Amino acid sequence: MEVVGYIESVDLPEIELFDLDAKIDTGADSCSIHCDDIEVEGEIVTFLLHDEVHEAYHGKKITLPIHNIKKVKSSNGKSEERIFIKSLIKLGCKTYEAEISLANRENMKYPMLIGRRFLSHHYLIDVSHKYITKKDK
Repeated sequence: MEVVGYIESVDLPEIELFDLDAKIDTGADSCSIHCDDIEVEGEIVTFLLHDEVHEAYHGKKITLPIHNIKKVKSSNGKSEERIFIKSLIKLGCKTYEAEISLANRENMKYPMLIGRRFLSHHYLIDVSHKYITKKDK
């Protein structure tokens, strides 16, 4: 198993996002990414990856098939219906496919959360460190 810190840089190569800061969140069931202008047309979702605060965001409009739509309970305890896509996530030396919910995280410090379903059986978290995988590169 690979050891990661509580904050890490991740890559989402299929949507050309690299060195994106992500919070490793064992309290979250699934992964989540900040995006704007979410539009659904049939089985397809289009969203914008634009945020002046997060350098890795490239401003591109992304169009992908919808993987799932389900209710998610946010950290404030409110449930909301979210759209999920599937994408590869590279964390450290390993790359795995993950379900990622699309959410407006503009008030959050980190544009992405990595949840326990993705972490399970692959990673150990050292909560006393951050960016451990960057040091290994």
